Amino acid sequence: MIEIPSGLHPDVAPLLFLVGTWEGAGVADFPGAEKCNFGQEVIFTHDGRDFLEYVSHTWVLDAEGKPVKPIETESGFWRVTEDRKVEVVMTRDSGVAEVWYGELAPDNKPQIDLVTDAVARTEASGPYSGGKRLYGYVKGDLMWVGEKATPEVPLRPYMSAHLKKVAGAGSLQEWAQNLPEDGPDGVAFYRQDGTPYNPENPEA
Repeated sequence: MIEIPSGLHPDVAPLLFLVGTWEGAGVADFPGAEKCNFGQEVIFTHDGRDFLEYVSHTWVLDAEGKPVKPIETESGFWRVTEDRKVEVVMTRDSGVAEVWYGELAPDNKPQIDLVTDAVARTEASGPYSGGKRLYGYVKGDLMWVGEKATPEVPLRPYMSAHLKKVAGAGSLQEWAQNLPEDGPDGVAFYRQDGTPYNPENPEA
């Protein structure tokens, strides 16, 4: 059951399942970068206006699930448009700014598909062309799968994570140790047409 926070703007009610602090672990794997298990903290807050504020921190985990070094920080704002599309403006510490648009799943299913609409990069940022993300609320947990593309690498999965609301460090280490070694964790999401989404074969 999702508790409705006091003062939430009605326009962002479809995003209610995101509100809160989430912690967990996932797998990162992309050509040119070291494959690793990572920890993540995601915070979605609101102040009564028509958006959610978003902050994410990720860091490399060692074999025991302990933080080793930061990976990336993201921050941004999530809105719902008049036609129930999701609009996200996001910046990253690497020097990337993005605009994402997405779809809310039908029948009030707590799931969102996002695709980049515009990408701006500073001179210091690495190569990046755009991406896709899928967020879902599954049995009280927040799960997401991310894909990205660069001029050299076509769109492909690069990160996925399983997050729990206000989890402790002990749980984070346990989840990290139980992550699979063969890439994204295969969370069972579904596309708008009802077919399963497999992060290992996103076009299937």
